[in-house]
Amino acid sequence: MIADFTHLPLPRIQAYLQHAVAPRPICLASTVDRAGQVNLSPFSFFNLFSSNPPILVFSPSRRLRDGSTKHTLENLLEVPEVGIHIVDYDMVQQVSLASCEYPRGVNEFTKSGFTQETARLIRPPLVKESKIRMECRVNEIKPLGEQGGAGNLVICQVLLMHIDDSLLDQNQMIDQTRIEHVARLGANWYCRVNPSSLFEVEKPNIHIGIGVDALPRAIARSPFLSGNHLGQLANVDSLPALDPAFCDDRLKNIIQYFGNSPDEMERELHIYAAELLDEGKLHAAWQVLLTLN
Repeated sequence: MIADFTHLPLPRIQAYLQHAVAPRPICLASTVDRAGQVNLSPFSFFNLFSSNPPILVFSPSRRLRDGSTKHTLENLLEVPEVGIHIVDYDMVQQVSLASCEYPRGVNEFTKSGFTQETARLIRPPLVKESKIRMECRVNEIKPLGEQGGAGNLVICQVLLMHIDDSLLDQNQMIDQTRIEHVARLGANWYCRVNPSSLFEVEKPNIHIGIGVDALPRAIARSPFLSGNHLGQLANVDSLPALDPAFCDDRLKNIIQYFGNSPDEMERELHIYAAELLDEGKLHAAWQVLLTLN
């Protein structure tokens, strides 16, 4: 199927995009107007775009039904300051409640049950319950159109970040496993990030990986190794050498039982290597694969 956005109705375009471009982090944005009236609203069109300067961008899009603007955007045009709060699992239901289209002048802090906390550098209050709170100055608002669904990119610079002590490790750095981020998908779908759903991918910071094209042909074309497996194997700065000291009982059994059948041995070695790679044992996987060389 090919979705031609030039001929599709806007709700369907939005549905395709929001289901496909996911999961998206959620920010809870607090703003005030000139009169000091507070607004609190969540946005999943949100992300980090620069560290120096520290820039966050979120987008209060125009409403699909009539192209009208949201109170958040109207407030920012009057008072270009915003509190950005990272949404975690402990607050997701209250955040959803804050997304209701209450009339102007209604304080979503009160409706959602969140506690207002005075900020240090900006006029909008902060959400006390959020474990990561950022005080931001709006540098620019870039409108993307006037029709329904058009975004308005709010480019804001982080001045202060408040981090709950419960998220910090012994080095005063954020422990990724403690946050339990919540992210937005399509329709009513969300996802929860916790230790059971987290995994690490080794990043080639210093050495450049040899690449899949440099892998031995039998490995690169193996029907038992997935693209992820090949990516792991190719993320070394040089082809490993066989380690004579490497010892593995299952490897010995494979060699013993399939020694007279090279094709079957290769199959079993590749299957075993795939299992080792799934466990993050790159060195062992390479040693298994090098057995036939």
